[in-house]
Amino acid sequence: MAADDLVTIDPDILGGTPVFKGTRVPVKSLFDYLEDNYTLDEFLSCFPSVTPELARRVLDRCEAGLLSPAAI
Repeated sequence: MAADDLVTIDPDILGGTPVFKGTRVPVKSLFDYLEDNYTLDEFLSCFPSVTPELARRVLDRCEAGLLSPAAI
């Protein structure tokens, strides 16, 4: 799954804030929830338009980007 299959950046959607593809939910919301010690399931319960697969793939993509040798 390519990055543009996961996230949409469109000036007509929340002023260009990165959102989960097919939703109006900012990706940052996921990280805010996790940072505040909420679980992924709690986030998904609050934002039912984000599928579990989509949220996990975004997290996986972020992890891969942060841990790849090129990122260090």
